[in-house]
Amino acid sequence: MFKPKLFTLIKNRPQEFTFSRILADINAGLIVAFIAIPLSIAFGIASGVAPGKGLITAVVAGFLVSFFGGSRVQIGGPTGAFVIIVCGILQQYGTSGLITATAMAGIFLIAMGFLKFGKVIRYIPDPITTGFTSGIAVVLFSTQINDFLGLGLTSIPANFIDKWTLYIQNLSNINISTVVMGISILLFMMFYPKKFKFFPAPLAALIFSTLIVKFFDLPIDTIFSHFGDITKSMALSPQMPALSFEIIEKLFQPALTIAVLAGVESLLSAVVADGMIGKKHISNTELIAQGIANIGSAFFGGIPATGAIARTATNINNGGRTPIAGIAHAIFILIILLVFMKYIVFIPMVTLAVVLFTVAYRMMDFNAFKEIFKAPVSDSLVLLTTFSLTVFVNLVYAIEIGMILASFLFMKRMSDIANIDTAKNDVYEGIDCEYLEEKRNLKGVIVYEINGPFFFGAASRFVEYIEKIKDCKVIILRMRKVPAMDATGYHALYKIYRKCVLSNTSLILCQIQKQPIKVLKNYGFIDILGRANIALNINTAFRKAKDYITYLEEYNNTFHIKK
Repeated sequence: MFKPKLFTLIKNRPQEFTFSRILADINAGLIVAFIAIPLSIAFGIASGVAPGKGLITAVVAGFLVSFFGGSRVQIGGPTGAFVIIVCGILQQYGTSGLITATAMAGIFLIAMGFLKFGKVIRYIPDPITTGFTSGIAVVLFSTQINDFLGLGLTSIPANFIDKWTLYIQNLSNINISTVVMGISILLFMMFYPKKFKFFPAPLAALIFSTLIVKFFDLPIDTIFSHFGDITKSMALSPQMPALSFEIIEKLFQPALTIAVLAGVESLLSAVVADGMIGKKHISNTELIAQGIANIGSAFFGGIPATGAIARTATNINNGGRTPIAGIAHAIFILIILLVFMKYIVFIPMVTLAVVLFTVAYRMMDFNAFKEIFKAPVSDSLVLLTTFSLTVFVNLVYAIEIGMILASFLFMKRMSDIANIDTAKNDVYEGIDCEYLEEKRNLKGVIVYEINGPFFFGAASRFVEYIEKIKDCKVIILRMRKVPAMDATGYHALYKIYRKCVLSNTSLILCQIQKQPIKVLKNYGFIDILGRANIALNINTAFRKAKDYITYLEEYNNTFHIKK
């Protein structure tokens, strides 16, 4: 059940941990740390907490995800997906509420792992994940307008429309120096040489802009001018979440949203990583590790964490192949945090805004919106609904309503897939010529074939279809294309059986697959129907139909003679 990849590799493949391999992983971890530092600070600020909380999350959660995770190369830490939900929790419940919600989310994730939800979470439809990810990108972009334009606003509404209304009303307060610096940083990152992988663009921009603002004494807002002394917020001091029945009840929904987001994003990242290295992760172990990481992050006052796709891909591209790379990345961040803590306060806020602009750009799935008219209407509806709710309402409602819509559409599709065919050539496929000829001569025999899962939607239509039949002696129900049946499907079948009994019609089931036969056995329907009315193939079914009609004719003739 819980098999951390680090321990399984040490036990089963110790030959992988050569000196050169470990050195390559440590080098990859250092490069990832350089990328994670500006992102962690930016995500912390965007979430509404002190900048140091993002770094603490990167250290604690990053270490625990790699140490206990089910992936060789997963890099854990704060991501843009949580910005909206964290801001909402902070505004409503404060810092203690956020710590409690993060810890609860960790417990939910551990429970999901032990309940083997790893594979289930991966089946969340693409329109939902695309909708809320793109919606988060838009909201994340919006949260950084104040810092990019240097408006100097201290109290910004959470609502998207109110936020932009406030921005427009304060356009006269734009700081020209901040805007010029922001555009310069953006161009710097866009044209930064890709060959400098060891020193990534976000870190270079962060150092470059900090030095310029410091030495030229530019009137640009920095972390210090915005937050004051943040050194205390960077201390790894344990904090116990405030737990009570009332608090748990209030935070249940946001905590579950954090857990679902963390589970989806981490497993998506792990799947992408599998494709890049040709290995497989252990999904349920990964969920448990994400749960442990979020509890650990909450314990040290951090924010929610998950697997980060961009940092994981960077790890792989720079030679990371074992969990040692992720562990090294967390240790390097801790070292940098302790050594350079006093310099971090001079980072310009506009630099972090530009870094988050690039994150939002990568999160936004432009192709999905370009192809929205090519996709099925139902998928487009789910995507647009989830996107709109994420942007204009909140992420909790977006996920809940998106999942409900997707569930209803799934039901409809299953119902549409499952159809009932009769009197078509393919229905009689496999019938010997003699039986096909006899079928044409036999009156009162109808063959039906159900195609697709026999679930509730198809079951109701099936009952309506069959109940219209009149003057029928034998119904052959061919089930070779029914992979699955649910309780509603069984009850529909039983209802048809009762109708057949009342009308003195023989019901013959033909070519039943493994799962449906198991369901019918569990309900005792095989004994109710009679094993004589179960046929292995269509020819046997016709033989049974012919025997039954012959029996009816002989019975009727005998009855008339006696009468």
